[in-house]
Parts: sequence; structure tokens; C-alpha cells
Amino acid sequence: MSTIHQFSALGIAPEYTDRLSALEISIPTAVQAAVIPEIAHGHNVIFQSDTGTGKTLAYLLPLIQTIEKQVSAPKNVNLLIVAPTYELASQINTTVKSVSNLRAALLIGGTPLRRQSEILKTKPVVVTGNPARLLELIRLKKLKTAELSAAVLDEADRLFAPEMRAATEQLLSCLPHNIQIAAASATIPAKTEKYIRAVLQKTGSDKELKTIYLPAENILQTAITHWAIYAERRDKIETLRKFLAAEKPSKAIVFTSRPDQVENIVSKLSFRGSDCIALHARADKKDRKSAIDKFRNGKCKILVTSDLSARGLDVRGITHIIQMDLPQNDDAFIHRTGRTARAGSKGINVVIGDDHEMRRFAALEKRLGIIVYPKILWKGKVCVPTVPDETSCEKQ
Repeated sequence: MSTIHQFSALGIAPEYTDRLSALEISIPTAVQAAVIPEIAHGHNVIFQSDTGTGKTLAYLLPLIQTIEKQVSAPKNVNLLIVAPTYELASQINTTVKSVSNLRAALLIGGTPLRRQSEILKTKPVVVTGNPARLLELIRLKKLKTAELSAAVLDEADRLFAPEMRAATEQLLSCLPHNIQIAAASATIPAKTEKYIRAVLQKTGSDKELKTIYLPAENILQTAITHWAIYAERRDKIETLRKFLAAEKPSKAIVFTSRPDQVENIVSKLSFRGSDCIALHARADKKDRKSAIDKFRNGKCKILVTSDLSARGLDVRGITHIIQMDLPQNDDAFIHRTGRTARAGSKGINVVIGDDHEMRRFAALEKRLGIIVYPKILWKGKVCVPTVPDETSCEKQ
């Protein structure tokens, strides 16, 4: 836990602390206390910290402050932030605008290149986007990087996953030598750190590389309650509907590994009167933004999505995560579950699964050191699976 209780003690100027106060942020988190001084001193940094611990501000605050302090009137891109999904990139771009007066732009695939070329003519200082689109704009000489001083790899493990690694490495090879690099994620495997070190070696960077692995805050074990509800595959959506009716969550995300099931779930829930909205990669950017905005501002309480939203989506007040299946690896489960219990709050994670998934969940319980409570739905309530009586429906 951080012993620093003021951002000013980390060298953050009053104009930024005032903006943070307006966002109801006053005390640095542990990752912010550890990372801000290192980035402010110009070091290359790889850092890992649990979901919901404030990684975005940990790199944004020192980099933005440095740019505004050293460049009196920036006219070209000084900071490039690379993110794997539209949702995360959009969220980062919003955060940049909330803590800084610097011109910021979002450059993501799926948007016409001509429109983004026009945006770049406004001379943004901070650009956020996905690796493929940023690389394309650089090669077309629309995105100029000559004055770039720093680049950030957010959700670095995903950026170096097989499907994105080539684009990420090619993008980084196009950037000026010796710029400052920061890489962050809730999970950074050894191979990801190896890739980042190799990239830095190729760029000829002489900046010291700091690796910061924050101790696990055990949010998964202490702040999130885990429930298991058995359902045959054909009964899962009806079980979900009954669960939502019983729990009446303030805000919930429903995850499925199958993108084609997102619309099916929404259709069936909506037909039975549930207030829900779909978010998946096949939707266009306008619809995806609309879905997130409605969910964020509370106009819609249930967001049904593929693993598109498992990383980086930071929405206040999510009380429940409901998983209609288990993802293929533990990291994906951690990222899904980490959408709740953020910034010191509590949350509930529910897996609705068949026999095979319940066995996998039991194995996951042991590996992650969590406690899973079996539940059943009984007479419109979520209960422990015992002989029904008054105590069997008390929450654990």
C-alpha cells in the first residue's frame, strides 16, 4: 500500500492535482506512487499492477507534465499511446482530455483514413490508437513522429500476442531512436518483457529500463465474491435472465467467448424485458461507442459483450460480472473479473456453466486461490444449494 498521500509529493503540479480533485481523485495508488517518479526521471519503464489500480494515470501524469513543461507550444505529436482495442484507446483519449489541455486525437481502425488525416492537420500533441492504424498512417506520412518524445504500450501483453505482435514491432521500428518507452498491463508474462527489451535494444535506447511489479493487491481474492451457478448449455440464457431478475444489479457485464452469441443473448433478454445492450467487434465504431456511453451513464444497466471488453474498460459502479463460459486462459479470466471491484469497491463474479465448465472453475479456484460459492436460483432468489429454508437464501 502506498505511503504517499498527495500527488504533489510525487512532483505533480497544482494544475494537475486540481483536475484530479475534480475527478474525485486525491490520493495516489501504490502503482502511481511507484511509477510516476521513474517516468518523470526519463526512465524506460515496464510495470505490472492489478486491474483497477490506476495504471493509466501512472504513465499519463508524468509524461503530460513533462511535455507541457519542456515544450512551450507543441505543434506535432509528442506522445504516442498504443492500445489493443477501440474501447481502451477511446477511454485513454478521454482521460488525456480530462487531465490536460493538450490537443489529443484518437486514431483507430474502422474509421476512414481521410477523416483521420484531417484530424492530424489540427496538430494533436497526444495520439492514441491501435498499432495497425498508427503504422498505416506513419507509412502514408500522415502521422509524423519526428518530434515524438515518448511512446506507451498499454495492455502490453495483448499488443505482443501473436495476432498483434508483428504490427506492434513494425510500429515501434518506425519511431525515433532513443525515445522514452513505458509498457503496462495487469499481466506481463516473461516473454512479453523479453519482446519489449528486444525492441529497446533495436532502437539503441540508452535510457535505463526499470521493471516494476507491484505486489498483488489480492482484489480477486478479497474484494470479489465468486459464485458458480450450474446450467445446461441450452438453459444458460434463461438462467441468466432469472439471475438478473433475482439480483437486480446496478450495473453488470455479461461475458461470452463467442461473439456470435452476443446478439442472441441480448435478443432473448430484451424479449423478456431485460434492459441490456450489445458490444462486440463486429459492430461499427459508432454503435460500440454508443453502447459504452449508455452503459457508462446508466441509461442501460446490462452490457453483453465478447472478450472485447475484458481489458481496460473502466466504468464506475459495476457490481456484477457474469461469465456465460470460461475463457481459455487464466489471464483472460482475471481481466474479465477485474471489471468489477475497482478503486476500492466490492463486486460479485458469477460463472454460469455446465458440468465441464464447473470442473474447470474448480481447478481455477485452486490455481488462483479464490473461494467459489455454489448457488442455485430458488423462487426468484439466489440461494445456497441446500434444503430450502429461510437461511438458505442468505448471501455469502
